[in-house]
Parts: sequence; C-alpha cells; structure tokens
Amino acid sequence: MSVSVKARATLIFGIALWALSASSTQSQTKVVDPASHNLPNPNPIVIKAWGPLPDGRAWGSTAGVDISRDGHIWTYDRCGANALAGGCDTSNVNPILKFDRSTGKVLASFGAGLFVLPHGIHVDRDGNVWVTDSQGNKAGTKGHQVIKFSPDGKVLMRLGRAGVAGSSPDTFNEPCDVITAPNGDIFVADGHSGQSENPPPGVTGRIMKFTKDGKFIKEWGRIGSSPGEFRTPHALAFDSRGRLFVADRGNHRIQIFDQDGKFINSYVQFGRVSGLFIDSNDTLYAIDSESSPTRHPDWKTGIRVGKAAEDKVTAFIPPHISKEPQGVAGEGVAADREGNVYAAEGPISRPEAGGGLTKYMKRQ
Repeated sequence: MSVSVKARATLIFGIALWALSASSTQSQTKVVDPASHNLPNPNPIVIKAWGPLPDGRAWGSTAGVDISRDGHIWTYDRCGANALAGGCDTSNVNPILKFDRSTGKVLASFGAGLFVLPHGIHVDRDGNVWVTDSQGNKAGTKGHQVIKFSPDGKVLMRLGRAGVAGSSPDTFNEPCDVITAPNGDIFVADGHSGQSENPPPGVTGRIMKFTKDGKFIKEWGRIGSSPGEFRTPHALAFDSRGRLFVADRGNHRIQIFDQDGKFINSYVQFGRVSGLFIDSNDTLYAIDSESSPTRHPDWKTGIRVGKAAEDKVTAFIPPHISKEPQGVAGEGVAADREGNVYAAEGPISRPEAGGGLTKYMKRQ
C-alpha cells in the first residue's frame, strides 16, 4: 500500500469517527421546550367548565374528547369521580355525553352501568362512538374492553373480555385509546401502566389492529424506548396520508407508523403527550398533561400546535396557572371546524382547571 493510500484511509477513518461522535452527541442533546420561545397563542379566550352536565351534577374527571362529523362535541364524565375513586363501576349515571358545539347543551347521553373507567373516545365516519374502558372492577365483570355504540347509545360491538386483563389477541390490559381507519380497520392502544421504569408483571405496551368486524389482524410493540416500543401508548390519531400517530407518553414522544406497523418517524418537540388530534388540514394538536420537574424537567404542560408533516411546534396554548411551575392542563384534546379547541380535564383534585371540558376560543 502506498503512503498516499494509507493517508487516504486514515482520513476516511477519521471522518467516520467524527461523524459517529457527532451523531452520538446530537442524539444526547437535550430537547428544549418550544413553549419557552414565546410562541403565539391562537386561542386566548378560555372558558372553564364548558358544557354543564345533566341534572346539575358535578363533573368528575375526563381524559377524552372528540368531534363528530356534524361538528358537535363528544366526551365522557367518570361519573363524578376520578380514577382512584372507582370511576363508574358503581354508578347509575350516563358517562358518555354529546354537547352542542354552540350552546354547550347536552344532546345525548348513555352508557350507564357499562364502564369502570372510560378513557379513550373516538367518533367514526358513521357517527358511531367508540370508548375504551381502561380498568377492571374487583368483581371481574367489567373493564379492559373497547365498546362501540351507535349515535343513540346502542351497543354494536365489544372487543376484549369483560374484566379480564391479558396480553392475548382477545384481551386488553388497560386499553388507552381506539381509532378507526378510512377502510374501517380498528386500532387500539393498549397498556396504560407501562410508563414506569419497572412496570407490573403482565403490563403491555402495544398497538392492536382488527378488521372492521372485530377480527384480530396483528399487533406490534412492547414496553421499551426503541422505535416501535412504548411506555404507555396513550392516544391515537390519523393524518390525511393515513399515517398512525401514537402518543408514546412515557417516552416523551409521538411515534408515527403506517397501518401495517412499520415505523416511519418520531417527534420529540410536542412534549409528554397525553392527547392527540389532527384536523382536516393536518394541523396537529398535542396536549401535555404530565410534564413536571420530576417527569419531564423544564417543560410546561399545555397544548402544542404544529403540522403533522414535521416535528415543529408553531403555536402554544398555555396551561391553567397553578402553584406548580409547569401549570395544569388536560389529557384529551380536539378542535372543531371553527378552530376552537377543547381540552378534557383530568383529576378533580386540580381545581385550577375547572373540571370537565375547557374551551379555548379564537379572538373574535
């Protein structure tokens, strides 16, 4: 080998080492909260406790909200309670609610006696309402299921085995969310308790796919932090290209897949995401309810807004002011055709949020 060839080989080797070092350094670079960059707030008018419940009853907690094709708002109330108080297991009130988007009046309610803890909610193209039940009751008779309703509350389908937590194709273990594709295929995000470093035995972290008739097709994912792995896949959304967005909450990221489970991309600018919504213009709304000095240091809670096409936040709807530096924000998010944004507020122990739904309106 000539000297020039050796020199060339040494140079190439050196460049390779530099590139590897640069890549490693970049992967370890701390992501700065985009909300700290004084982003515009497109919805500055805040209406707390929007949409009163029937019979004057008090809101408990909720984590889900969606918009039907007629433009009205669907959500649920955990029967005046929160996750630690048994949810709806022993209640006789209707937890699933439809509100008029203009007046906040209740247009429909149903689901009494069917749930332990409603969690994810999705309204499909035919107006049917899908709700996940993310906990089981002590009697083993309810929970760990996905239930499909007609718009007037008739039960059309159940996925999972009532009260049975499992990791088989016909069982769920704390299902977080559900969504349907344009062809009717059903996708379920399963595994609410998987975000801790040492999750309990049997806990899942997966996406499950079914036909429109409820026949199991496939699943992907497990608990972990690599691409295609999850620590609580908390919410689901589709963009106009049919890509599936998953709020991988415990890993502080959104993961994007095709409908066969092939990993496409990962977004880290939207925080520790609890809820996702993508509108017809591919505007992405991601609500962060969990960032804190211990869970996600130096990040605020709130709603980050961008485009589904890129990992870039362009607007920020700030959280409710609280004694904590990160503020208080809900878990579910949706936007109506006028651009008003709705947040489904979480624990009733957070009075700053007002309970139920918060409506964020654009300036008139």
